[in-house]
Amino acid sequence: MALLFLVCAVVGGTILICQFVLTLVGLGGEHGIDFSHDMAHDFAGDAGHDAPGGGTHGASSDDHATDQQQASSWLFAVISFRTLVAAIAFFGLVGSAAQSAGQPVGVQLLLAIAAGVGAMYGVHWLIRSISRLGTDATLRVKNALGQEGTVYVPIAGNRAQTGKIQLKVQNRLVEFEAVTSIPERLATGTKVRVVGMTGSVLEVEPVGQVSSSKFQVSS
Repeated sequence: MALLFLVCAVVGGTILICQFVLTLVGLGGEHGIDFSHDMAHDFAGDAGHDAPGGGTHGASSDDHATDQQQASSWLFAVISFRTLVAAIAFFGLVGSAAQSAGQPVGVQLLLAIAAGVGAMYGVHWLIRSISRLGTDATLRVKNALGQEGTVYVPIAGNRAQTGKIQLKVQNRLVEFEAVTSIPERLATGTKVRVVGMTGSVLEVEPVGQVSSSKFQVSS
């Protein structure tokens, strides 16, 4: 058991550190070696093909198969090369620590497995969080075209000075700099619609006064 913990800690820890260093220097790739999508897809497809059909029994089997597919997709979405490496590393580290503390073999295994599973889900959550933070800003701006928002910082008329608006883009409340071509100043709280953009600056007009011209996008 001691040898198992030691090998897992050394091998898993070494790979984990190498992945971290490669990510810092930009060579680690966005997702690493990730087979979770393929596994979930294949498993779900096999379950769908094997599920019996026809009649009431078929409907019940289909529902059961759907539940199995959802459960398997949720499980395999967590499994990737990075999460498995983290699980192996922490399994070995915590197991070795428990053994050094003189814990019984059963307790050592329990603690090691719990640490491995926790590390797997922790790394999965961390990767997803980083992925969300890395969402392309230009894409978000383009998705704001045609959306309605509220003036947050007053916007001067005739594009004299930028202000700021708040609006929902991709299910998030975000804030953008904005200008307007109309002569009137847009006060805080004014409802506006995005009709164009220049770079990351949006062009807006008050709701109800939006011109019939097509949306404009300029670099």
